[in-house]
Amino acid sequence: MRTETGQVFHLKDYTPTAFEVERIDLTFELHPTETKVAARSILKRRKGAAADAPLEFDGDELTLDALRIDSIDVPDSDYDVGPDKLTVRNLPASDPFEITIETTLSPETNTQLMGLYRSSGNYCTQCEAEGFRRITYFYDRPDVLTVYTVTIIAPKDVPILLSNGNSLGTGNYDAGRHFAAWYDPHPKPSYLFALVAGDLGVITDTFITMSGREVELRIYVEHGKEERATYAMDALKRSMKWDEDAYGREYDLDIFMVVAVSDFNMGAMENKGLNVFNDKYVLADPETATDQDYANIEAIIAHEYFHNWTGNRITCRDWFQLCLKEGLTVYRDHTFSQDQRSAPVKRIAEIKTLKAHQFPEDSGPLAHPVRPATYKEINNFYTATVYEKGSEVVGMIRTIIGPAKFREGMDLYFGRHDGQAVTIEDYIACFADVSGVALDQFMLWYNQAGTPLVSASTTYDAAAKTLSVSLEQTVQPTPGQANKSPMHIPLAFALIAPDGTVTTPSPDETGHEGGVLELTKRSQTFTFSGIEERPVLSLNRGFSAPVNLQIEQSAGDLAHIARHETDGVARWQAINASATDLLIKASKVARDGGDLPSADDLADILIAATQDDSLEPAFRAQVLQLPSEADIAREIGSNIDPDAIHTARRFAFDAIARKGEALFARLSEDLPDGAYSPAAEDAGKRALAAMALSYVSAAVDTPSRAKAAYDAADNMTMLAAALQILVHQFPDAEETKEALADFENRFGDNPLVMDKWMSIQAMAPGAATSERVIELMDSPHYNAGNPNRVRALIGAFSAGNPTGFNRADGQGYRLLAKVVTETDPKNPQLAARLLTAMRSWRSLESGRQEEARRALVAIQSTEKLSTDVSDIVERTLN
Repeated sequence: MRTETGQVFHLKDYTPTAFEVERIDLTFELHPTETKVAARSILKRRKGAAADAPLEFDGDELTLDALRIDSIDVPDSDYDVGPDKLTVRNLPASDPFEITIETTLSPETNTQLMGLYRSSGNYCTQCEAEGFRRITYFYDRPDVLTVYTVTIIAPKDVPILLSNGNSLGTGNYDAGRHFAAWYDPHPKPSYLFALVAGDLGVITDTFITMSGREVELRIYVEHGKEERATYAMDALKRSMKWDEDAYGREYDLDIFMVVAVSDFNMGAMENKGLNVFNDKYVLADPETATDQDYANIEAIIAHEYFHNWTGNRITCRDWFQLCLKEGLTVYRDHTFSQDQRSAPVKRIAEIKTLKAHQFPEDSGPLAHPVRPATYKEINNFYTATVYEKGSEVVGMIRTIIGPAKFREGMDLYFGRHDGQAVTIEDYIACFADVSGVALDQFMLWYNQAGTPLVSASTTYDAAAKTLSVSLEQTVQPTPGQANKSPMHIPLAFALIAPDGTVTTPSPDETGHEGGVLELTKRSQTFTFSGIEERPVLSLNRGFSAPVNLQIEQSAGDLAHIARHETDGVARWQAINASATDLLIKASKVARDGGDLPSADDLADILIAATQDDSLEPAFRAQVLQLPSEADIAREIGSNIDPDAIHTARRFAFDAIARKGEALFARLSEDLPDGAYSPAAEDAGKRALAAMALSYVSAAVDTPSRAKAAYDAADNMTMLAAALQILVHQFPDAEETKEALADFENRFGDNPLVMDKWMSIQAMAPGAATSERVIELMDSPHYNAGNPNRVRALIGAFSAGNPTGFNRADGQGYRLLAKVVTETDPKNPQLAARLLTAMRSWRSLESGRQEEARRALVAIQSTEKLSTDVSDIVERTLN
């Protein structure tokens, strides 16, 4: 484990390596505690490097067994070696030369799950961001691309031996061992190296590419789980076809493999030709997976496959450019999912995720630009800002230059930079070159942290028949960035006439195509002529820019948008804004005292949309989801009392439930006919039925309906939905206790399903939940060494339960601090991720603030913190 060093890395300090690596040959002799690794590399001096430049390779907890140059042992006087670095001097004057490094590893005891480790008896690697240095001394950085040949030697009871690229063959190595050799012809950085070995089941298929090549597809899972991987295979084939159609990107190897493992720090990893997945995002069947699980599998399979071009064939010059592969690939998987399912519903889900995770990050102590200028621990920058905001930035480019030029720019990017490690500037230049649009100011989206606030107002002049739209932008100060420059903000818009007609005219002062207002100054006014009657402005349609929007609009204007907008996302935004306004007012009353405001008008809006059969069920389900308690807290911004927010939201929810009881009762039973299908249409019907069940259960104030739905459910989606209603609305009812016991009895041998059981309980609102979480930590279903189990219980509690976690006496904070400090020595990356739940502690009321501060100080005072955790706690406290 790398402990606190205090070293800070700066973008401005980037320098290339002194040597290039022409190829590397790796040989692994696998053993649970004594795996031997021989790395033979061919190097040459980079042009311009000093003749006496030493070779400096990275390492992490390594022990050097042998070091040879051109087959000759290197004298002790010519090198310095430690666990984290190897420096070699007096190198051969002629190029190229060969260096061989031998190390010994213990995969069995590698609890960090970085480098080479064992999961359920199988060998696996995870090398992003800096895991390869835990295998051998090497240039463990993304700008060193080379060709890999890998030989894996293992006992014959380890039958599956996999690595990147195409197979070179297999055979017997000696009496008790066999081998497999792999060759990847595409130069790649070390973070994309992968090895998997074990006894696994497999399903196979083929895909015919656009040029007519046949690609073999394999998905490896634990034996007995093969049938649960069929949806992942279907999603993979659809992803491959979509990338050909949407971007002209064809797969480039003879085989594509996915391996599902149960111990994994991330969702998945895009290693070239050999993707390694958390089994949560591969395994599914109707009895054990929800509709959301199916959608996640589809999206993440696509994401990792799309990395083949945006991340693998073209990679990052350095880790500061991480958004170049992640933000871009998230954008690609988002648009894929929008094409596969309902585009507006998927877009709404993306907006909700962005606001729930990235907006708080942007407004707190962990704020950083999409491309950070400094970092202490790169693992801590796999964030919502890099991924989700990075995706939004790509979408804004498309909005500014248009779909056709965006595709042309992507084609240029693929053609110009294939096989290279590049920067954000390289990427943006492609779009500027094809469109002729200056994007210098737009680069601020990559270099400035913080969520811009756009204030908007309209003035209608009936005599002149003109409408003026005034916009002003503010970007709040963030750590290290006090004075911000105005951003280039594209705001899609429409004008909705009194009769409901929707138009997208061009402002008088621009010759641009209508539909987008480009805000580039601190403040600007746009004027529209020939407007016969005062329209209502619908601004930031489709959420075209990731900004906070403050607009002077009446409740009547919002209702007009909600009734007539043809853009589904904008329609939802209007309804959501109405709900947010009411819930903020109610929360402040609940905190300060007084009569809570009526929810009748909001109920009317929601009920009207819900009973509109012309709207797809999935959209109506989204409409019924009131802003979450975290959403309300974010909008309030300071002096937050989570209990008051919960009271206000529950009051509004119950009022809507009572007013729409008959409608909700009918919709709760309107489920798809026939056998279960994860298809979007059926999933939408189930989503609406589940939301309606939640409301009607509140209206009748009895667990009977939810328990009946639980008993009748023939799929995990409705079973989990009914269980959540019972646990969250009727925690002490006998029906709830029966359902929890039944669920455990039926699925106790399936860890992924029991994750749902733990998460549902961990997110039950109320102060008492922290005690239940402590009890569940002693449950046989909880495993502190498995990231999925820890995230399902502790992560769900700390990040998804505002009232339970933010308990006034600080018990929730102390519990998290205990788990973080206990996890850190074994898995620093997991511990640091959990700790980010504390990022918004300063926005709480003073009593909770003090309890949170004490917990953070306790973590900081722990001896030998990892760099991962010390970095997060330091920034969170500052």
